[in-house]
Amino acid sequence: MADTLFVVAGAVMILGISLHFSLHRVEEGHVGVYYRGGALLNSTSQPGYHMMIPYITTYRSVQVTLQTDEVKNVPCGTSGGVMIYFDRIEVVNILSPNSVFDIVKNYTADYDKALIFNKVHHELNQFCSVHNLQEVYIDLFDQIDENLKTALQRDLNEMAPGLYIQAVRVTKPKIPETIRKNYELMEGEKTKLLISTQHQKVVEKDAETERKKAVIEAEKEALVAKIQFDQKIMEKESLQRMSQIEDEIHLARQKSHSDADFYQTQKQAEANSLLLTKEYLELKKYEAISKNNKIYYGTEIPTMFISGGCSGGPDRVTDSIVESVAQAKTLGKQ
Repeated sequence: MADTLFVVAGAVMILGISLHFSLHRVEEGHVGVYYRGGALLNSTSQPGYHMMIPYITTYRSVQVTLQTDEVKNVPCGTSGGVMIYFDRIEVVNILSPNSVFDIVKNYTADYDKALIFNKVHHELNQFCSVHNLQEVYIDLFDQIDENLKTALQRDLNEMAPGLYIQAVRVTKPKIPETIRKNYELMEGEKTKLLISTQHQKVVEKDAETERKKAVIEAEKEALVAKIQFDQKIMEKESLQRMSQIEDEIHLARQKSHSDADFYQTQKQAEANSLLLTKEYLELKKYEAISKNNKIYYGTEIPTMFISGGCSGGPDRVTDSIVESVAQAKTLGKQ
């Protein structure tokens, strides 16, 4: 009885150990590949629990999500013979699940050592060998990331389709201490030069601002002076126009008066020519004589009427006086 229990217990233990080594789990974001006797099996497994023959079959879990491989302390010799070291290079890559079997078959489950680590060393050494320290450390350093990514992806497209490089990050390389100090001094001088250049630009900008300000002020004053000058010209022209208008009004008034006087004189002359007829003048003569007539009564005429030496003698004078008296009487009756 005791032997039977011992056998059962041993069988259960063996079964438990077998189950422990045969049951395995594949994490999410991974694909399981299997080996039997060192040969890669054609089957792969998805995330979850799976069974395999213990002690005979083994498995490896291959990541198929984004992963970052770090390549550290990569030596690199420049074209000038200076040895530098890239402390850390990060390669972000992703493997397609459909390409897992082919890539593991060709490059093992540690495919990144052959396809990424070794290629990074090779490409960096190729780059450094054709460039000097100044170019690698300063001038072309910002292009190393993109150039390395392009070179890696170009080779992977031929050697391992399905493995994609997402990004490459390269840290500043380590250079000999003496050279590094020289670069620091050079950067310090560059900084001083940059500060001096910027200060010069500021001074030039201030001078330019002052010049533009002076030009603006001068243009402003010139514009104000021009406006004032134009205003005075307009005032003078207005006064001149007003004086011209007043002269024209005065001239028109004088002309009107002259025309009126001329018209009056002309009409008076026309009236006189019509009025001063022979009969009218005769009448005026008699009126004038009648106003100055003196009547003498008596038989003798005073001698003063004949003292003036009138032609015709005393008889003619007497006749004239008699005629004048007769006319005066006639006018008096009228």
